[in-house]
Amino acid sequence: LVNFAPIGFRSQDEFYDIERVEVLRGPQGTLYGRNTIGGAIKYVTRKIGAEPTLRLRGQFGSYNQRDVIVSGSAPVGESGFSVSGAMAKFNRDGFGTNLFSGAEHYNRDMFAGRASLEYAPDDRLFARLAFEAVEDESNARHGHREVPANGLAGLLPRGAVLPNIYDTNAGLGDENLVRTRGLSFLAQYALNDVITLKSITAYREGETRTNIDFDNTPSPALDVPALYDDDQFTQEFQLLYEGERLQGVVGVYYLDAQAGTSFDTILGQANLTVGSINSSTTKSLAVFGDLAYDLTEQLAVSVGGRYTVDEKTGQIFRANYVGIRSPLLGGTAVLAPSGATPATRNPLTNYTGDREDKEFTPRVSVSYEFSPDMTAYASYSRGFKSGGFDPRGDARLTPQTVLGFDPETVNAFEVGLKGSLLDRRVTYAMAAFNNDYKDQQVTSQIPATAPAVGVASFVDNLGGSTIRGFEFEGSAKVTDALTLVASYGYIDAQIDEFRRFNIVTGAFENIASQVVVQNTPEHSAYGAATYAVPMAGGTLSLTPSVSYRSAYSQFEFPNPALDQGSYTLVDFVAAYETADGRYRASLQGRNLTDEVYRIGGYNFPTALFGSSVIGFYGPPRTYSVVLEARF
Repeated sequence: LVNFAPIGFRSQDEFYDIERVEVLRGPQGTLYGRNTIGGAIKYVTRKIGAEPTLRLRGQFGSYNQRDVIVSGSAPVGESGFSVSGAMAKFNRDGFGTNLFSGAEHYNRDMFAGRASLEYAPDDRLFARLAFEAVEDESNARHGHREVPANGLAGLLPRGAVLPNIYDTNAGLGDENLVRTRGLSFLAQYALNDVITLKSITAYREGETRTNIDFDNTPSPALDVPALYDDDQFTQEFQLLYEGERLQGVVGVYYLDAQAGTSFDTILGQANLTVGSINSSTTKSLAVFGDLAYDLTEQLAVSVGGRYTVDEKTGQIFRANYVGIRSPLLGGTAVLAPSGATPATRNPLTNYTGDREDKEFTPRVSVSYEFSPDMTAYASYSRGFKSGGFDPRGDARLTPQTVLGFDPETVNAFEVGLKGSLLDRRVTYAMAAFNNDYKDQQVTSQIPATAPAVGVASFVDNLGGSTIRGFEFEGSAKVTDALTLVASYGYIDAQIDEFRRFNIVTGAFENIASQVVVQNTPEHSAYGAATYAVPMAGGTLSLTPSVSYRSAYSQFEFPNPALDQGSYTLVDFVAAYETADGRYRASLQGRNLTDEVYRIGGYNFPTALFGSSVIGFYGPPRTYSVVLEARF
């Protein structure tokens, strides 16, 4: 099932020059690019038009929000060339404050830009060269302490639970930088009316410099300064066929990617720093194809497949240093002496691992058109996610980490019905699905004080899990002025087998009865109504909306201090647009009931780690005015 959602320019999203967004559910990999196991979101860039354009957008609101987006495009004479560009600056004060440093907390300071050059001399040839960049200097988010500090003498009240959920007392620092750059080249040529050749070349690089204060106090009880760097090159070739009854695509895809991480786990209570530095490389080669054939005017079948070969190399180093901050990140702590027992072994981890994973993943679907307004379908697809190496693995606590973790696979089944009623005034789409996972990869970290001090990192391959459910979405044009939209989703997620290494006993145990699937609410729903009426030569539209999520666990292990109960968000937008579409103004209210809800957390509850149980929260109630002009 595919949803198409045009989004245009919105300051709450870092997207620009976007024509539409395609949301594909279930395993993907037979149509294009890198394979995915749980779905794909495709952003389709708008082609440059034949007329010059200029678009200005500003959004100003609560917490001194001030977002500005400027975009424009123009043809270059009669040459077939066109250029376009967009720049966006997003700024907002913090929802809270770092009471220790005085810095804003949950603020926003981001720049994004894009430039593209297109060449389309005729209907057969199209090429686009595009560059994009994003730089985010928003302050580090340290979260909110959910339980009082334990074992940090003299730190109360700085180790107390603060009344404002957006405040913190973190002492590690507020500097944070996330930077990405991307360059891509698309070329397609229609050989004739039915065959088109396409090439997609892309390069992307990124870096992150951040500070994560898990204990949320001035003490370095559990602090993690970290550096991340990555880059990747991809090349894809496609041959597309568009016949009267047969349509399809065949292609080849190549990926060459590198990533590196350096971070310290500072355990101030023990005057100890665990320094980690690692790198990984991934080379992936795949061939794929998907063919759809209309057996009759009503019955169609689609068959696809993908063969993927992933080669990965991981280099992992992890060692204990006496003192605060290791030399890996410019500190002065010294390498701890190595001992003969697992509790004193140093380096903790030092290995290079290689693995190659191969998998064929098929897909088949059948659709039947009962009428031009009703279509039913059924599909099966197999998903694959290659294995790898845990960059946080501690071979002292979890010796098997040097073996890496295995691939994850899923067999996904789906049946659905979509169509329209009452001369297309009512549209609907519904689907039921069942996903059977094998060796599902789950990442977690837990505090360890025995047999040695540290943080035990796991990338576990679950023996099996099952995720099944039902989804519905629809819209109804009740009158020419009133339109209703609604959606509902139900998910039943169960872990059937979960074999976890016990760091104390040194044995594997099946703990399936103790765990749940994280971040998976059983029920979710959305509803909105838009009332649009002519006014002063334009259109005034009023749109209230409500979204709901039932309770869910932040992690595999339920935790009352962090798990999120059910919550409801209420929004409202009032917008006026001139008849020619050149000017638009809107008033937006988000989370009008000021609902408090967690969107993440950390759980290191022991005294050595300062009882670091930390929550992160969604935005509070906000208002903004949006002004937009198009020329």
